[in-house]
Amino acid sequence: MQTEQIKALVITALEDIKAKNITLLDVRGRTSVTDWMIIANGTSSRHVAAVAASVEEKAKHSGLQPLGVEGRGSSDWILIDLVDVVVHVMTEAAREFYDLERLWGEPSTIKADDSKA
Repeated sequence: MQTEQIKALVITALEDIKAKNITLLDVRGRTSVTDWMIIANGTSSRHVAAVAASVEEKAKHSGLQPLGVEGRGSSDWILIDLVDVVVHVMTEAAREFYDLERLWGEPSTIKADDSKA
């Protein structure tokens, strides 16, 4: 599956289950770990867990096996590693605290509404 298809799949999965504040970060050239990060909020720990489960399920259904999933136990921040795309689903408090957009963002941050990956 191509990177653009993975991004589209993830965004659809996030939007289908009402994830909030979906942001794409182009991190090519900044890290060798991945090319894109997609960050989204859940409204509660339960919602974060449900959103992450939705992304993982849709990825597997499309034949894409996540390399790893971290954080299921706490549900404040769940990371799904899809190799070229790493998905972070966080509570609003965790997202504000860790501020990944500031760490990895500028100048190539894209809101999901701005670009239907």
